[in-house]
Amino acid sequence: MSNLDANTWFTEISDRDGSAFSLRINKKLESKQSPFQLVEMYETTDFGNLMIIDGCTMVSTRENFFYHEMMSHPALFSHPAPKNVVIIGGGDCGTLREVLKHPGVETVHQIDIDEVVTEMSLKYFPELCASNNDPRATVMFDDGIKFMAEAAPESIDVIIVDGTDPVGPGEGLFNHAFYTSCLKALRSGGILIQQSESPLMHQQLLRETRAAMLEVGFADLQTLPFPQPIYPSGLWSATMARKGENFTAFRAEDVENAPFDTEYYNVGIHQGALATPNFLKRALAK
Repeated sequence: MSNLDANTWFTEISDRDGSAFSLRINKKLESKQSPFQLVEMYETTDFGNLMIIDGCTMVSTRENFFYHEMMSHPALFSHPAPKNVVIIGGGDCGTLREVLKHPGVETVHQIDIDEVVTEMSLKYFPELCASNNDPRATVMFDDGIKFMAEAAPESIDVIIVDGTDPVGPGEGLFNHAFYTSCLKALRSGGILIQQSESPLMHQQLLRETRAAMLEVGFADLQTLPFPQPIYPSGLWSATMARKGENFTAFRAEDVENAPFDTEYYNVGIHQGALATPNFLKRALAK
């Protein structure tokens, strides 16, 4: 099919990547302009509900588990005993749900600037919001950059930056000032994990992100590629940075004995994600 009817297909055209991605739709469900961005919901024929922010695919019912699990479990199982977690962004609440599966976690603060994203998620992705009322969770609608700048020193074990691309509201999450705030707020051995775009399409941004994390004083990094079917290239990544010490083996035995189910993440997936593909090794060495 050479021409995709806008009434039948949603298409995200990525000019910076020279690519496009389409999903067949039944109908548009809702559209709401927040003070920050345009949030749209569609019903698709094969991927369930679909959230679009400023024209970019964000979350669908069918495949969101890849992203939410890889943004949470690798970092939590790489830390020896994570108790206090902060999520910057994450308004669809899927990452929050995954974090709260860990019984050892005592507090989770989620700070997203846009309440509309969570309103839409509660309505169209209620399964992602199943843990919002967990007594360990505090869901806030505020500036995550400001929250981290004001966070008490050495008060957090894991920081998860579940933000959008580095444009608009997400732009300030990819710079030295923000990483400095995160480093200060983490306890020794604490971990920052950030979605770091496509390791195939966005290598310059990935190199800059890693360089900035090291320049502000993080001791060690791990970049984990994983599938993300509705994002540009279908391949995405998360980059972990550790304070004060290098990464050691993750708690594989605890993963095997975890008291909860996952769709994608397991011991083998974590181990495999640590094996950096050769194309990415060469890209990061530039």
